[in-house]
Amino acid sequence: MSAAALSTLLFRTPLNGKQKPRVLFIGSYPPRECGIATFTEDIRSAYDSLSDEASDVLAITDTGKTYDYPAYVGAQIIRDDRQSYLKAAWFANDHDAEVISIQHEYGLFGGERGAYVLDFLGELRKPVIITLHTTLPDPDQQLRFVTRELCNRSDGIIVLAYAGRRILEEHYGIDARKVHVVLHGVPDVPLRRSQHFKRSLGLENKTVLATFGLLSRGKGIEYVIEALPAIFERHPDAHYLLLGETHPEVKNYEGEAYRESLQQRVAELGLADRVTFKNHYMQDDEVVASLEATDIYVSPSLDPNQIVSGTLSYAVACGRVVVATESTYAKELLADGRGITVPFRDSQSVSAAVNAVLDDAHLRSSIETAAYRFGRSMTWPKVARAYQNTFCAAMEHRAMRSVPAAALDSSTSQLWNGALQRHASTLTTSLSESGSRGK
Repeated sequence: MSAAALSTLLFRTPLNGKQKPRVLFIGSYPPRECGIATFTEDIRSAYDSLSDEASDVLAITDTGKTYDYPAYVGAQIIRDDRQSYLKAAWFANDHDAEVISIQHEYGLFGGERGAYVLDFLGELRKPVIITLHTTLPDPDQQLRFVTRELCNRSDGIIVLAYAGRRILEEHYGIDARKVHVVLHGVPDVPLRRSQHFKRSLGLENKTVLATFGLLSRGKGIEYVIEALPAIFERHPDAHYLLLGETHPEVKNYEGEAYRESLQQRVAELGLADRVTFKNHYMQDDEVVASLEATDIYVSPSLDPNQIVSGTLSYAVACGRVVVATESTYAKELLADGRGITVPFRDSQSVSAAVNAVLDDAHLRSSIETAAYRFGRSMTWPKVARAYQNTFCAAMEHRAMRSVPAAALDSSTSQLWNGALQRHASTLTTSLSESGSRGK
């Protein structure tokens, strides 16, 4: 009997009998402004809502930064302080949490390719689930080493797209059976027409195109701006919203140079009165409110290997038409008529796709309905349940690793001998009945 089958027989429910293990979440955390911080807050909140039991957080903090964290952030890892990772592991070992959940992004942790987190995992004595927010194909030697070690030292791995599991298997040699696909969580909102929400933005009677998120040169916003004249010529009521502040790390080394270059190009094209810039970090409720006022969400990312996008996920959840460049995540999320993908750095394709949707009410309605229906599978309560299942599985996996080999052999022998005895008894009965019928 295989170890996997034995695990199923021995551990049908968590060993402590609880349906919701106590979890310590590790990741960046608000008020830090980054996508991982928002995600960590969201998954913690959704998980805690399953039973109204609060979880604690171990926050990743950039060297030299301080944040006014909430009380349930019990400790911090200072990104570039290697000793900090060991202290954090000791804190986690002493904590009453039964499972550790790490939100992972390579740049979030110190060392080459974030290797310092391996020190933490080396000292940790509890089951751990790691969520990989980036999975890159064709890794260099260091990236492959760090990723393999992360996966091998974890009791389970979560990726946010099916492509992530394929990449781990094909490019890193990770057993796909250890990898759980849990799509990016989204708010559970009703499908509502955009015109009811435009007044709050001062855009009533406008067709609203929008892009949200932290700004950096890799976002490709300049290609949307170059597409606007062709869109505005065909649809004079259209307006473009660009919402979000410059990424804090980008701001540290180039200030607002990218935003200013976008504003300058808008002015050169004579579109200043039809493009709105909002230099503001978007909270979840603000993202949803803005999406509800949006007709078409445009995502012009320049990264073909992008494996997840919170804003793309939220746009689909709100039932909005999405036009996105053909990144790994966009092609998967928008498949089967849930959106439109276009080539990278191609303004003409952006304008053609937007115009095609605005010209055809039936096409627009079809995409909105398909997107919204798919988004129901990604709501935060469903994502929290999926995380709960992986946490329970991690506890079972760790328990199996801690059972001595002799005990496993004994258990296996007992199960196998029992099966042989039942088989022999059935065979004897069958032969006896056959003999009776032959008389």
